[in-house]
This record gives sequence, C-alpha cells and structure tokens, in this order.
Amino acid sequence: MSEVVTDNCFDLIIIGGGLAGASLACALKDVRLDTALKIAVIEAHQLNTDSQPSYDDRTVALSYGSRCIFDSMGLWSSLAPVAEAIDSIHISDRGHFGVTRLSKEQEGVEALGYVLENRSIGQQLYVAMNEKRSEAENHVQKDNLVSTISLFCPAELKSLKQDEEQVSIEILIDGEPTSLTGKLLVAADGNNSQVLQLLNIGSSKKSYDQVALITNVTPGKKHNNVAYERFTDTGPLAFLPMTKNRCSVVWTLSPEQAEYLYALGEADFLQQLQQRFGYRLGQFKKVGARHIYPLFLQSASQMVHGRVAVIGNAAHSVHPVAGQGFNLALRDIALLSELIVETRRTSDDIGQQAMLQHYASLRQQDIKNVYRFTDTLVKTFSNAITPLAHMRSLSLFMVDVLPGIKHQLATQSMGLNGRLTRLNRGLRL
Repeated sequence: MSEVVTDNCFDLIIIGGGLAGASLACALKDVRLDTALKIAVIEAHQLNTDSQPSYDDRTVALSYGSRCIFDSMGLWSSLAPVAEAIDSIHISDRGHFGVTRLSKEQEGVEALGYVLENRSIGQQLYVAMNEKRSEAENHVQKDNLVSTISLFCPAELKSLKQDEEQVSIEILIDGEPTSLTGKLLVAADGNNSQVLQLLNIGSSKKSYDQVALITNVTPGKKHNNVAYERFTDTGPLAFLPMTKNRCSVVWTLSPEQAEYLYALGEADFLQQLQQRFGYRLGQFKKVGARHIYPLFLQSASQMVHGRVAVIGNAAHSVHPVAGQGFNLALRDIALLSELIVETRRTSDDIGQQAMLQHYASLRQQDIKNVYRFTDTLVKTFSNAITPLAHMRSLSLFMVDVLPGIKHQLATQSMGLNGRLTRLNRGLRL
C-alpha cells in the first residue's frame, strides 16, 4: 500500500493496476486541486513481478500521440531511455509489388512512434504511483493539493454495489475482507473484467481464429528504426525496432501453425521466420522466448454503468495488426482524467452521470474508427484470393504516391486524428 489509509472512503477507485489502471492513477496524481483526490488502486497480482500480466515480455508500439500523453503526465522523461523510436514504417504484401512507406520527415514529427517493453512501462508507472513529493515541493504547492494514491495489492474484488451517492466494494487482502467506498469506480481489469461480470455488463466477442506468436529477434543488420508490417497469406507479420538492435516480432498465424513453430528449436524457428520475412534485415542471429496469444475483437456493451466507467481492454480489445490496443486505452485515460479534473474543480462528486455519459459519448467515434480500421486490415490482407491480392498491391502503391491519403494513414497510426484531449495536445490537466 503506497499511502497509510486512515479511512476507506475514496473519490476514485480503480480496479486493475496494470498499464491502463496505473496510467490513469498517474495522470491524476500531480494535478493541482483545491480539494485533493483520494485514489485507491486495487490489483489482484503482485505488481512489478512476472505474475502481473501487463508486465510480461510483450512490447507496446506507442504512437506519437500516446508519447504526447505521457509527456503531459510528466512521465516521458523516465520512459524515453527505455524506448526505441520508429522513424519510418514499411508496409508490404508478401509476394506482390505494392509498398507503402511512412516517415517522420514527411509528417514533421520527432518519431512516428516508439517501441517499449510492457515490463519497462509497468516499472516506471509503479515507481510514479509510489513516488512521494519532497517537502520543498509540498511547500511550493501548499495552496493546491495533489492526489494521494493508496495501492491495495494483491487484493481480490469480491462484491460491488452502487447507489445514487457512491460505489461500495468488498475486497479480500490475505483472505481478510475490507470494504471501500468511492464516488467513481473505473474498471481497468482487462478483457476478462471482474467488474463487468459483477455488473452483468455483456460484451460482444469475435474470434479471428488466429493467434499471435510473439518473440524478439536479433537481426544481422541494423534495424535503423524502421518498423515493418508485412502481410502474408497467414496474416500480418510485424517487426518493430527495439533497443540494443533487437526487433519485436508479432506473427499472426493459425493456432496449429503457431503450436508447430512454438515447438521448434531455435535454429529451425529462425529459418522459418527468415523464409517468411526475407533478408531485408540480414540473417537472424538469435531469438528470445516465444509466447502465443489468441486474437479477437471484443467490445463491452456499455462504457458506463451508474457510477462505473470502463477503460482499456475491459472496454475494447482489438487485433494487434496496427498496434492500436494500448494507444486506444491511453486515449480513454486522457479523456476520462480530463473530465474528472474539470468536474472536481466545480464539485466534490466526480461520479456524476452527466460527466460519465459525456465520456462514453466522446469516446464512441474513436473506438468505432479503430475497430473498423483494424478489422478491415485483417479481413483484406489475410485473404489469398488472387484478384484481391492484386487490388491490395494497387492500394498500397496508390497510398504511397498520394500524399493526402498517406498523411491520413499516418495520422491514424500516430493517434492524432479526431478530437484531441489536453494531454494529447501536450497540455497539463
């Protein structure tokens, strides 16, 4: 627990201390308010260990817009040393001529995005949540109070009730029940959300009948900060630049193909991967641990329910083809934290229905756009029909030579289209 709790009444209760939940807590942590926010973060797994699913060996392709959000939160300076920039993106269709290239120079940005390991992001968020302000900082801010974060971890959510005034939950800590109340509860507990189950919030789920085989490789040539998205007849194959001249590999396959490749020895696996990707990065030298994850499109039927708001994978899970998952969650967080702060500056009740309905309404279009974008890519580029393959090649060629369409694709990839929040625009809350 990061703060000594004198009572169990909070303004905000966040269920889930993974990347999404911790990011929301950090977004609100240093906001200056006349009346400070009391935040509780409930996490089922021990944080900063391999048991926390958000802190595993996977990587995140952080869009430029998401970097702006972290920068506005005051966290980018600690994340930058463990991030590798994506200077350009090379999109191709295996066995066909069409290619699209996006570059930071064309878009006038420092980088199109960044690649970070989940573990590195999680560690920095954990440090930030537990960071105490110095006496000097507290003295300077004496006329403005900042949020306090109480971390309950590991703790199991057992029950949830709400009425017109508050949300009440019961959690188990070392088998002992503890009751907490709050004005607003945020579900950030992933695509198997316990909160959604307790509230009987349904979700639509469509399996792609595919899995992602994820690993890291060391190529023979320098990756030169180029990200590759190569569409194959089994699905997309992505190579993302990492620190120490490694590449993060996300290989979309059928479950049977993935199990076969997972069981291969290192040399045989690298040979299969080399055959699929080619020699643009030279001879692959080394491969890291391999993991397999099922791929599906999932959407909660509601993003708000009474005094409960839903963010991140609890609200929406998408195919990793365009690296949009965590970036979509950060845009949830950027908007919700902005609305919470605006509401707090005029009221003690941050769980007001008008604010929550406004959150759900504003997020709707962005989420629909990402669903449509990723789902269309998967359906179009996982089809081996010859006429469609020729159409894909022509489409990639046309995107590459038409600046307006290319800029629109880059803007979508960088998370800079649509309504931008304060954090997205580089402004503090």
